[in-house]
Amino acid sequence: QVQLVESGGGLVQPGGSLRLSCAASGSIFSINGMGWYRQAPGKERELVAGITSGGSTNYVDSVKGRFTISRNNARNTMYLQMNSLKPEDTAVYYCNADITGAGLSRNTYWGQGTQVTVSS
Repeated sequence: QVQLVESGGGLVQPGGSLRLSCAASGSIFSINGMGWYRQAPGKERELVAGITSGGSTNYVDSVKGRFTISRNNARNTMYLQMNSLKPEDTAVYYCNADITGAGLSRNTYWGQGTQVTVSS
């Protein structure tokens, strides 16, 4: 079975940094697109950053210049480096991945979410 496990969330002060990780495990043939989403209380879930299998990236305007998404295909792991954090970045962050399994079936998977709180 395929699973995504997130880590790296926590409480930081405005202007601080965090690095989120998302590791995929299981019977994986390949990982296609991956992305980080976030959802704040009372708000809709939004795509924060995405990355293709070839390494192309895109970001929501509010995090451009502050966040960097990356992936290590050999480790089936994705990262989100978050710098210059603002209170409005506070949310539960979820990793998402489009994965082809060993049996060549293709599905989308979600991590369990990790809380990021930016507050003084």
